[in-house]
Amino acid sequence: MNTASGAESREGVPLTNLDQPLFDGADATKRDLVDYLDAVRDRIIPVLEDRPLSVIRVHRGQEAFMQKNVPKYTPDWVRTVQWWAESSKRDVSYALCNDRRTLLWFANQRAIEYHPALVRADQPDRITHLVLDLDPPDTHAFAMAVRAAHAVRQALADVGLTGAVKTSGAKGLHVFVPIDDQAPIEDSAAATRAIAVRAERLDPDIATTAFVKSERDGKVFVDSTRVGGATVIAAYSPRVRPGVPVSFPVAWEDLDDVTPADFTVHTALRQLHDRDPWLEHMPDPQPLPPALIDEGRAIPVARVQAMHEGKRRARAARGVAGD
Repeated sequence: MNTASGAESREGVPLTNLDQPLFDGADATKRDLVDYLDAVRDRIIPVLEDRPLSVIRVHRGQEAFMQKNVPKYTPDWVRTVQWWAESSKRDVSYALCNDRRTLLWFANQRAIEYHPALVRADQPDRITHLVLDLDPPDTHAFAMAVRAAHAVRQALADVGLTGAVKTSGAKGLHVFVPIDDQAPIEDSAAATRAIAVRAERLDPDIATTAFVKSERDGKVFVDSTRVGGATVIAAYSPRVRPGVPVSFPVAWEDLDDVTPADFTVHTALRQLHDRDPWLEHMPDPQPLPPALIDEGRAIPVARVQAMHEGKRRARAARGVAGD
């Protein structure tokens, strides 16, 4: 639809500067972003709905930046929720992207990446999915991430759990394991750590849980730290990378035959047709086995362990004895 001023509009949202390049190296325009997000709205909104949302935006000629707190000019019809941010010691007003109008508004703001929280706004003490983030050592090692994903899948099967997998839209993969709402966040975090360590044991030549990059020896980092208030790139979200790749669901049986570059704002729609593979591949929520939680409680939290090790090394470098 065109407004009287000549600017385009959808759902009452004015859309501006649509034919400008999205960012340097994107090989896409702002119109490409808006059209893509509008076309996948019935698939991406369900994974954003009622979840505090952080986005990555790109202003023309500037570096990409993450936006958590909604700007003052945000329309009053954009739903928000206030959460205390421990890092900045203040309340942050997060958007809830629950409808097409809000999604189009974000797209017009050059919001390219969509990072919803793992918790819903009405239940902030329960994550809805365990997430294993598989981070290969470089952009040319996607096949290693695939192998690590198969190890994670086996680790899940060994304890009676199943999950769905998607490309991260960058260089790796994400395995999502839907869980019921019975486990506190600490228990969910413990279970995630246990799965990561089990995957590492299944394929130690390819997988590592070493949080410090220099200790990974060129292996795939099986990151179990996406818990609590953490965010993860949404399925179907574009990424601020050359060619504008998309985080895309993949069937387990097809995983060996894809690369992240197969899915972009230009190509993803042709592969979707009328389907929603993320919904199709996602199992029903599952209870966490108590034994898995107990197993994970005995595993140190990766970030905390790395922090303590860093402090120990700093003391050693200064010649100060440890405790």
